[in-house]
This record gives sequence, structure tokens and C-alpha cells, in this order.
Amino acid sequence: MNTSKQHGIVYLVGAGPGDPGLLTIRGLWCLERANLVLYDYLVNPRLLHYASGQAELICLGRHGLETQDTGRLLTQEEINARMVTAAQSGQAVVRLKGGDTVIFGRAAEEVSALEAAGVPYEIVPGITTALAAGSYAGVPLTHRGFASCVALITGQQSKSPPASDPSSDRSEEGSEQQVAPAVDFDALANFPGTLVFYMGVTTAPVWVKSLLKQGKQPETPVAVICHCSLPQQEVFRTTLVRLPDQLTEKKIRPPAIIVVGEVARAQIRFDWFRTRPLFGRRLLVTRPAGQAEPLVAELGALGAEVSCQPAIEILPPADWAVVDKTIEQVGEFDWLVFSSANGVRFFLDRLLQLGHDLRSLGGVRLAVIGPATAHTLAQYHLHVDCQPDEYRAEALAEVLAAEASKQKFLLVRASRGREVLAERLQAAGGNVEQTIVYRSVDVQQADPQITQAMAAGQIDWVTVTSSAIARSLVDLFGTQLGQAKLAAISPLTAAVLIKAGYPPHAVATEYTSDGLVEAILRREGKGTTDSASLSDFAG
Repeated sequence: MNTSKQHGIVYLVGAGPGDPGLLTIRGLWCLERANLVLYDYLVNPRLLHYASGQAELICLGRHGLETQDTGRLLTQEEINARMVTAAQSGQAVVRLKGGDTVIFGRAAEEVSALEAAGVPYEIVPGITTALAAGSYAGVPLTHRGFASCVALITGQQSKSPPASDPSSDRSEEGSEQQVAPAVDFDALANFPGTLVFYMGVTTAPVWVKSLLKQGKQPETPVAVICHCSLPQQEVFRTTLVRLPDQLTEKKIRPPAIIVVGEVARAQIRFDWFRTRPLFGRRLLVTRPAGQAEPLVAELGALGAEVSCQPAIEILPPADWAVVDKTIEQVGEFDWLVFSSANGVRFFLDRLLQLGHDLRSLGGVRLAVIGPATAHTLAQYHLHVDCQPDEYRAEALAEVLAAEASKQKFLLVRASRGREVLAERLQAAGGNVEQTIVYRSVDVQQADPQITQAMAAGQIDWVTVTSSAIARSLVDLFGTQLGQAKLAAISPLTAAVLIKAGYPPHAVATEYTSDGLVEAILRREGKGTTDSASLSDFAG
């Protein structure tokens, strides 16, 4: 990181149009290293998960930054001062902007302030909404038969923009408050290509009238793209002369961009984005914080709008003494058995923290219940000796029981869970010890917005990936849980839900995240195999 005792650095980062997957690798690098993140209100909140847990995150509201201490909005000059002060104190600052940093984003004003203060900075480009619209909304900005050039225009005009207007927008896709010098509508009306208007929804009657007055054809095709690249993306097609009335009738509000030209004709569109199997579905992922992202990303890639509400927390033991003693004796065991990826991480990280290395496990064989746990072991360069074909404790116990007699087993586990593995290995003549390397604790209160969405029936699916999560969800949401379809990762998890009175609508036949997603797709009529019957899981 380019910092010193005198100066930190400011990164002006383009966050893209909405889809978090469109952030650049460089932008991700900056977020991971930031001490302070000042982000536009339209930036996808999922991007903030990439920031350090120690970073200060401040949202620039719809018309500015509303601070808790003053209760008022900060001007652009005050935001500039905040960046300068933080950088001069040695902090790395990310100014996270919607879309691209320099397309109607007021980056020039911020750069001027940083240069005047002698603060080092870097500009990290982002994908601007117009370019994303061409790919995500099926509105190609260029077409060899219709348009070979593109003009990007702001729909907000002013001959004398106030540099420190606290209501002026700080993002290309924002609140319809951008200001700029007057546009030559005569030139635009005769422009031989595609016109793309940013921040033009509320001012459409003005600029449409100006284009028509200068000779633009009334029946020129128009496409309006709302929430570009997000699961709630919508595309409306009309003509230039009808556009103002259509915006009012359909109650279209920002963020939206408007594409004017022959490329907006419906006949030449392509639509991969809205045809994804889970497009338009809202799913809730309930895994612990820090462990949800792979499932969130997979569901998002299928078109779902994904929210997160952890149902349990994963915490270290209150006292490591027992674990530490066990680690000192780990070489005395014949088998080390992991029932979860969390167990692998907590146990091996602690082993390394105590000054040991993987040679401590040299003579110990490793067993796991499922592939996710095996994958986590592989991250530590360890390969499993035993994994059952069916990913459940009973199946692993059956495999290990064949040679359990007089073998010494160490079961690495959570603070709560079933005893079936220990009981069956002991019954087979094994010498079994257990060590609790992490605590699984129920979350006591759900996010109010999630609770409200659940009660209103706005969540289509809830993913349930363990029995502990199933029980916690029942406590968190009560009868509101019945407003959504539930997807269980295994028959055991399904049985917990059924016993609580909330039978799942889908149950994975392969007890993995991929299997869970496939179960949802089957239920939606988009899967590849027949779904299992709930009667199989009633117990």
C-alpha cells in the first residue's frame, strides 16, 4: 500500500452498474486494504463485504452524507475534506462510486482537492451503465446496420453549476441532480448513432422536446433500462415522442438510463440476462457471516436476488485449554475425524498458532463426512483417507466401523451436534475422544428489513443448510417462515423442519451446496433430475 507517516492514499474506484461481479480485480484489491470507505448509496451492499472488518464504512446518502453527529448533509467540499484528512493521517481511503469513476461522477472535483492537498491518489475505472446495458439488457449500443457511434449525455443541464451544491449527485446513476453545461441539441438530433441519456428520467419532457424541435424523428425507438445488471432489471421500449408519457404512466424512477436510436428496436434485442433460471426470484441465504458468499454467488449467477440473514454464529471456544492439550497429543491417534469445514479451520489454525506444523499429523489418518470438508483440508495440503459416498454421519460411521476395533479416534466437532458417530464407533470397539473446537450460537434477532420482507411474502426461497440453522430460523421468524419456500440441504435438516411444522418444498439429494441449488431448480421446473419425495424425510 502506498502510504507513509505523512500521507495515506485515496482510491477513486468505480463499482460498476450494480452487479457485484462487475467490480474490477483492482477495485477489489483496494477495498480489501481500505481503512475508510466512502460509498454512493446505489453501490451494491455486497461489495462492502470485501472491505476489512476494521474498515469504517460510510454511505453517501441520496443527496449527500448524513452524519450521526450533526444530522445534516455534507457538501461535496466537506466530503473532499474528509478524504484529505483521512489520507493525511495515513489511512487508505476508497471513494466507491457507482458505474465508472469519471462518467458523470464528479471525480474531477475530488481529484482537484486531492492534488491541492498533495494527497496521493489512484483512479480505478469501473463499468459504466451504458456499456452494461448493451450486454445485460439486450440493447446493443452499436450495430453494423444501424449505429457505428455512441454519445453519452447527462439529462440534467445547468449553465452555472454550483461546485459545492449539497444536493448534487455524486454518482453517474443517481438521484437526478447532476449538473453540466448546456447540450447542443441540434447536434444531437442529427447525431448518426446512438444517444444514451444518464439521469434523464425526470427531465425527459425537456430534452425530448428539444430533440424533436431540432428535427429528431418522433418515432425514433427508445429503450429505458431500470436497475441495470440487477435481478430487478426491467426494460421498457417505446418511441421518442411517447417517452415522457410512458415514464409517467409506468411510474419509472431512477436509477435508469435511456437509449435513443435504432438499436433500441425490439426486433434486434438479445436477452440472456432475464432468461436465467432463477431470474425474478428472491432467495435468503442463512449461513453464518463470512461463509455465505459462495452460495450467494452461485444463486446470483442463476439470476436470483440474494439477501443474507445468518441464523447462527460460529465462534471460537470460550477456553482453548482442552483443545490445546488435545493438539499436543494428536500424534497418538489413529484417526482424526472432521464433521465440518469449520472444524478443520479452527483445529488446524490453532495447531499452527501453537507453533506446530502438519508434521504433527504424520501418522494420523483423516476422515470427513462430505466434500466441502475435504476441500477445506486440501487448502491445508492435506488429503482425506476416508469419505463416504453418502454425506452423513451414519455413512461415515459405517465405513469406519469395519476397522474401528482398538483404533483411537479423535472427533473434531462443534459445541452442539449429534452423537451418532461417536456412539457407533464406540459400539464397534473404537476408542473415541471428542474435542470441541468451535461454538455454534443462534442469532437472536433478524435484520428488520429481512423480517419485514419475510412477513410480506417477498422472499421466495430460504436456504437451510444445517439442523442448527433450521431450529434457529424457526425461533427467528416463527410463523412468518411459512411465507417462503424452504430448501433443505439434507433429509436430516428436512426432518427438523418437518417436526417444527415447516415442511420444506425442496430437499437436496446430494447433501452439498450444489445439491441444494439443484433441488431449488428442480422445484422451479429448471432442474435436471426428479426431486425426492418429502415422505422419505419425515422419519
